[in-house]
Amino acid sequence: MLQNIRDNSQGWIAKTIIGVIIVLLALTGFDAIFNAAANRDSVATVNGEDIATTQLEQAVNLQRRQLLQQLGGDFDPALLNDQLLRESALNSLIERMLLLQATQDMDFAFSDQALDQLIVQTPEFQVNGKFDVARFDQVLQQMGYSRLEFRQLLQGEMLIGQLRAGVAGTAFVTDNQIDAFAGLERQTRDFAYHIVPAKTDVSVTDDAVAAYYEENKELFKTPEQVVLEYLILDKANFVEQAEVPAEALQSAYDEYLGSLSEQRRASHILIEVNDDTSDEEAKAQLEAIEQRLAAGEDFSQLAKEISDDPGSAAEGGDLGFAGKGVYDETFEQTLFALEEGKVSEPIRTEFGWHLIKLTGVRGAEAQTFEELEPRLLEELKTAEAERLFIEASRELEGLAFEASDLQQPAEAMNLVVQTSKPFGREGGEGIAANNKIVQAAFAEEVLQGGANSGVIELSPGRVAVVRVKEHLQPQVQELAVVRSEIEARLKAQQAAEAAKARGQELVEQLEAGKPTDIEWQQVEAASRVQEGVDPAILQAVFKMPKPDDGQPEFDGFALGDGSFAVVSLSGVSQPKLELSESDRQEYRRFLSSRAGQQAFAAYREMLRATAEIDRQVE
Repeated sequence: MLQNIRDNSQGWIAKTIIGVIIVLLALTGFDAIFNAAANRDSVATVNGEDIATTQLEQAVNLQRRQLLQQLGGDFDPALLNDQLLRESALNSLIERMLLLQATQDMDFAFSDQALDQLIVQTPEFQVNGKFDVARFDQVLQQMGYSRLEFRQLLQGEMLIGQLRAGVAGTAFVTDNQIDAFAGLERQTRDFAYHIVPAKTDVSVTDDAVAAYYEENKELFKTPEQVVLEYLILDKANFVEQAEVPAEALQSAYDEYLGSLSEQRRASHILIEVNDDTSDEEAKAQLEAIEQRLAAGEDFSQLAKEISDDPGSAAEGGDLGFAGKGVYDETFEQTLFALEEGKVSEPIRTEFGWHLIKLTGVRGAEAQTFEELEPRLLEELKTAEAERLFIEASRELEGLAFEASDLQQPAEAMNLVVQTSKPFGREGGEGIAANNKIVQAAFAEEVLQGGANSGVIELSPGRVAVVRVKEHLQPQVQELAVVRSEIEARLKAQQAAEAAKARGQELVEQLEAGKPTDIEWQQVEAASRVQEGVDPAILQAVFKMPKPDDGQPEFDGFALGDGSFAVVSLSGVSQPKLELSESDRQEYRRFLSSRAGQQAFAAYREMLRATAEIDRQVE
């Protein structure tokens, strides 16, 4: 705990966790400079609060990418219905805004400090177990969010999570409900099934192919695409231009000398305050430890035995040497007021109750100017390059806004106009892999209005401006190009229809008691998760009514591959129910969770039913 804080204080990431938090709170980079000019036209108003066009476009692109990942690389993006995607994304945005408004009405809160800790502790943002700013930015870039956007999104999700937990937490189940569910869940069934295969060895006529093509031309359009021209401004190019005067180097060294301070080595014993240990109980435990120390017991042994700080307990409570600004303020004040070898009175911090022992003191060891000069020079050049980069980015923003193409700003700023490969709304390779670029390319003012985009942050220290060079409208592909695809579809369709007709005929014969030549696959005492049986067949079997008078029940249904399953249910067994207490608790947790989800779904519907929602787009 405190040991982890001390560990995180080493290196440039931050001298303290607070340092990391400052980096995250700074957040904005170029977003704060440029996003003010973003398009804020609304697509819907929810209880007087707008949903911006940019929010919808971002949601649509994110949803499109998720679908394409789920459907695999062979799926044709042109088959995605943009109108349905927009409708789904807008509905999600409306629901999210309703939930956030509900959290505001109920005064829910999630503090900045808690949000900072959540970000720092997220494994996806860590390298070797520690928060890494570069990794944080990389993940956000892949998601298509700026730091500010992600922080706002995360805070909203935590607030909605509180609301969901509050509503879902009201759900409960009775013992009778548990018994009824467990009985159904442990039920087994005896059945047999027969698969009528979908045989695709059928012929398709040229007329059928041509007719299908004429009736479904929309399915065979090429995707809408754009080709971009773009300029990239990179902070790395400004490092060589950055000049550092000698007086600035001396001033930085003087500041370094002024920052040096005495370092102290501390050991501590921590008793946490948590759900299991109250504040009074923790303090009482620490006072008991004081008495053992007074009786002559060793501090380090007691730390190993009792301390709740896993990072330091194994080391006898040792936290190593640290200067000021590392620990909690109360902890620090107590440590720097101690005499070497002495143990403090019990103190309270946000972690719990501590006893602190000062085990060593050492003075600051200053590096000479010559030793430190290379590092200071690098830091100052980096800072100057950052300043130059920001100024150049602002200049690029203005030039791009005023120019009718990218050649003028390129010449003015000594940049090269580059050209992308064609890509659609789902993105592409190179610069088109960045979600922000895709959003900008298909924004109305850029795509339809022929304008240059604003400055877009690709990653920290790298921005771009784009312009649509070509807008490739969807075109219906020639029949010769898609003939094989149509033939495969028609064959699959005919095969599925034939399998269904034969399967339904068999079901009718069985129900009428007529003999058939079916070869059955027998399954005895099958559970709902029986291995070796198609889950679709199991699901259908457990929906069938219980056979009466020993006569089997029959049913049939199409499977995903076009084949048809014929099922004969012969028996249902209900085992004697003997639930252990642990089983009962497991069922209770599951059913309560499900009931909670249903309660929250009903709450969402209530919010939507009582809200004033005005959609500007459909």
